[in-house]
Amino acid sequence: MTLNHVRQGKGHTLVLIHGLGGSLVVWEPVMDLLAAERDVIAVDLPGFGGSDPLPEGTRHSAVAMGRAVTAHLETLGVERPHLAGNSLGAWTALEMAADGNAASVGCISPAGLWKRKLGPRAYNTRKAGQRGRRLINAALRTERGRRALMATTVARPELLTPDEATRWLSAWLDAPAYDDANDMMRAAPFERAGEITVPVTIAWGERDRLVAPPRPERMPPGAKYSTVPGWGHTPTRDDPEGVVRVLLDASAVSAPAGV
Repeated sequence: MTLNHVRQGKGHTLVLIHGLGGSLVVWEPVMDLLAAERDVIAVDLPGFGGSDPLPEGTRHSAVAMGRAVTAHLETLGVERPHLAGNSLGAWTALEMAADGNAASVGCISPAGLWKRKLGPRAYNTRKAGQRGRRLINAALRTERGRRALMATTVARPELLTPDEATRWLSAWLDAPAYDDANDMMRAAPFERAGEITVPVTIAWGERDRLVAPPRPERMPPGAKYSTVPGWGHTPTRDDPEGVVRVLLDASAVSAPAGV
């Protein structure tokens, strides 16, 4: 299948994978900075942003979406690139690495490293958001509204422009694969850490309100871990330069990247 993506820059290839309810727009604050040193590909996961869902009957698990991303990259002539992901996108990148399709993985607040399955949510906030969309869009035009509605995603919602906040939230409300991907994410944790043989970097936002940091035993062997002050769950607007430093360091390893 063909996935929506944007590509810019030159150097070793670095693929950026957004989280649950996101799209490639969350990487816009860091694209130009990364592209100064990397061939950057930001991709929409199947059923998110501008990408079609997986074929009927295929669940939107991290492993299935990762294999779709790998297949799409192969059509671009890219094999075993450096990967970077946020939340479910980081889990997807880890699955790709376990499949042998990564040169390195940079994770920002990765999902899946919890001890046991999460189980279903008690309340569907997304459906409530869809019903109140007109009010939400109006609220996002104000700094107070952005603080109220985006604080679980970013540490400093006031740094998002109204247009950015609207596009970030629309990616969550409009994704046809969201419910299926959410169900699959909550059904079981990531269990393939021992199959990963490439360098893994994990950066956790100190102000992440969505996901707790992983226990050491849940991380891939040898993973480099740090907690970053001032970062929320998706920190590309909180601290673009800091995110770029982490991802450049994570992808500056000797493992070959396919281009």
